[in-house]
Amino acid sequence: MDIEGYAKRGLRNRDPDLEEKLASRIMEVKKTTREHAHSLARATIVEAEATLSVSGDVLEPTLSGVTMGEFGVGSRGSGDFYTHEKIAEIIGRTGAVVDTTHLDDSGVVKASGAGEYIILTVDGIHSRLSDFPFLAGFHVARAALRDVYVMGARPLAMLSDIHVADDGDVGKVLDHIAGITAVAELSGIPLITGSTLRIGGDMVIGERMTGGVGAVGVTSDLTARGQTRAGDVILMTEGAGGGTISTAALYYGMHDVVNETINIKFLEACEKLLDSGLVKHIHAMTDVTNGGIRGDAKEISRTAGVRLVFRESEMRKLVNPVVLGMLESLGIDYLGVSLDALLIIAPGKVADSIMETIRSAGIGIAIIGKVEEGSGAMIEIDGELKDFTPRFRESAYTPIKKMIGEEEPRNFAEMQEAIDRASLAAIDKKRRVIEKIRKG
Repeated sequence: MDIEGYAKRGLRNRDPDLEEKLASRIMEVKKTTREHAHSLARATIVEAEATLSVSGDVLEPTLSGVTMGEFGVGSRGSGDFYTHEKIAEIIGRTGAVVDTTHLDDSGVVKASGAGEYIILTVDGIHSRLSDFPFLAGFHVARAALRDVYVMGARPLAMLSDIHVADDGDVGKVLDHIAGITAVAELSGIPLITGSTLRIGGDMVIGERMTGGVGAVGVTSDLTARGQTRAGDVILMTEGAGGGTISTAALYYGMHDVVNETINIKFLEACEKLLDSGLVKHIHAMTDVTNGGIRGDAKEISRTAGVRLVFRESEMRKLVNPVVLGMLESLGIDYLGVSLDALLIIAPGKVADSIMETIRSAGIGIAIIGKVEEGSGAMIEIDGELKDFTPRFRESAYTPIKKMIGEEEPRNFAEMQEAIDRASLAAIDKKRRVIEKIRKG
């Protein structure tokens, strides 16, 4: 619980009973005396009042009037993709080989005078795995390494950032690190540094955990989405999911399905490709993560300026049967959730060699589609071509997500305009602050 946010809302609403209400909320969470709860409430209100009204470029936040939940940010659908486009606009062109404007899995810079590319990425833990720190650590570490591998690079090291709220058990941190280092030891890619903090310091009470894992790698043969070409074929490896599938299994009471996700097959497949030397013939790779193949198809099409056509019957065969059975029994579209499969886009002449190499590691793979001239994405289902674009949110895979739904809100265009204005305001603020600093 964010007690600072609670205090500020009460102050804005001029709530005469704010201290009593806040103290009551504190006592619901913390094992403390009524006197201590009131003291904490009063101190919180004092701090909240001091920062309620501020002025100046670096202090006044840029607001859009649209909340993260309303716009589906983090839900890997059209609202989330739109927000990331705005983020890329604020960052601007950087001179990097691959930056945020490319909507790729990782960023890439050229090593000065070295003839190699340096790849950098970061992934956040799945928000619903806060109560399962080892699982959260395992899957986020695997995700970070995947994002380096799909750029055609070999990961060198990982870093972690873990935040636990004030009442969280210290053991959560230790269990989380154990999950990360399980992947580190299995893959041979070490966790070498990180940060450990409380969420919001004293101002957030409860046990919630969040954080992320970053990874760095190097390569001389880059496989970025923008290299996708018409005439290429699309291949996909088998997938059993990670954090998303684990979350669906946990919150629908199908806990045994979680075990299907505990593997490093994706990493092993990438190692095989790197060892084989085939990476230099591959145009692009990506991992099928949140937003599913629907989301990946949109991003690749937009970045490379091509049309992607998929065959549903071939994709279905590559989904872990236990996982697919759970998703279908729950009415969850498997094409719109993370499968943690490897998507490879390459010329048809090397497809057989790629598949032979992947299968030599005991991992399933098949051609699932092709790349054509044009734009957008289509999917062939029962011989009929259908539109294959992401929904407003990824497939709803928990009871709460199903309640919220996947449909685009009626005022989506209005929200886009508000976010456009906020983006321009943020860019203008950045410009003013930079100019002020440069002038001294």
